[in-house]
Amino acid sequence: MAKKTLILDTNVLLFDPLAFFRLGPNNIIIPITVIEEIDRFKKDLNENGRNARQISRFIDDMRRKGNLLEGVELENGGTLYVDIPDEQNTIPGNFLDNKADNIILAIALKHKKIDKRKEIIFVTKDTNLRIKADLLGLRAVDYEPSSKPIEELYSGLRYVECPKADFDAFFTTKEIQIEKVKNIKGIMPNEYVIVKNLSDPEHTALGRHDAGKKLIVPLMRKVFDGVWGITPRNVEQTFALDMLLNDDIRLVTLVGKAGTGKTLLAIAAGLSLTIDAGVYTKLLVSRPVFPLGRDIGYLPGDVEEKLNPWMSPIFDNLEYILGVGDANAQTANGVKKKQGGARKWQELINQGMLNIEPLTYIRGRSIANQYLIVDEAQNLTPHEIKTILTRAGNFTKIVLTGDCFQIDNPYIDSSSNGLTYVAERFKDQKISAHVSLVKGERSDLAELAANLL
Repeated sequence: MAKKTLILDTNVLLFDPLAFFRLGPNNIIIPITVIEEIDRFKKDLNENGRNARQISRFIDDMRRKGNLLEGVELENGGTLYVDIPDEQNTIPGNFLDNKADNIILAIALKHKKIDKRKEIIFVTKDTNLRIKADLLGLRAVDYEPSSKPIEELYSGLRYVECPKADFDAFFTTKEIQIEKVKNIKGIMPNEYVIVKNLSDPEHTALGRHDAGKKLIVPLMRKVFDGVWGITPRNVEQTFALDMLLNDDIRLVTLVGKAGTGKTLLAIAAGLSLTIDAGVYTKLLVSRPVFPLGRDIGYLPGDVEEKLNPWMSPIFDNLEYILGVGDANAQTANGVKKKQGGARKWQELINQGMLNIEPLTYIRGRSIANQYLIVDEAQNLTPHEIKTILTRAGNFTKIVLTGDCFQIDNPYIDSSSNGLTYVAERFKDQKISAHVSLVKGERSDLAELAANLL
């Protein structure tokens, strides 16, 4: 098979510094303008800075192996080139000659003219740059390694059917043999099922695939009773609470739109396993620091005061869970009113049972025997998610929650973010489970807003 020629944009390398090795045994061309742009990022104290430094070190190592203008062979059989423009690298006059993006396009056009028989592909995550490349007759593609459209991502549940005799026995024997179930092909470990009775499809039961025993097993009893006053309101929430309370499942990913109860269920389950059951020594809740809209700038005060605005969603959920019923407090129609648990969570923090902190300083830590919840994980890149998961020590459970349609990080999208990346990569592992929550339960208004806007 003939090698393709791939010209990479800066954003591809900042998104994935290992892109060289993921694009197969092809000719990989890095325009010199990309090197210059990467140089501007290398001092940043974020993932872009880390990736920029990693790319620079890699290209410097390759430089020692040969002339980059002439090409240096990569381990995967491809060849890496660094190319520079010359006087013949021109593009139409409507494009600014001194703009970095247009210089990169000029180099791509140069290679298309040199050998018209080769397939020249311009790879960039910049939508507008792909449009400009297309206008110049270049084939332009997005860089999406092993990604799927959000609609095709693993949902974590499926409908199956089984004969009436096995269905009825499920409620007494607490198991169904996999071979007795239809529509079971390709089922993943810990995938949840809604079992239908073949004789009466309206009659259903809920179960989970136990890959070790090759059985469909029922959900935990306490799931239906709820924890800390929080009970599941729909099937997906029921599955979510089961995986959150299951000690054998060490990694949970919950994906769903606003108001589906992802964070609320995760915190309630964490409080139950940490404070009630004593399975974990501490509940650690964290989230990345990304503002919605224009940032208001630096915040005054100590660390706790700076942290409060970012962690308010966590505090809101804690106050709701820790709220106490007051028999004397009633609404006008006589219904008991649940009072807010304002600042009750502070007692748990003082006792060392609860920690709420940003993800900024997680690198280098070893988190053992804790229940770790990472909220808004859709704003994390695959590399950042890897950093978090590799912090897990013995007996630690990690829960990742997020809404893939509410991404504030400009360098990722609904299918390339760290949350969906982990859900897809871990779906066939026995220690992980995933479910996509569909129905909003926050309020009628919140549900309408999520669906209509």
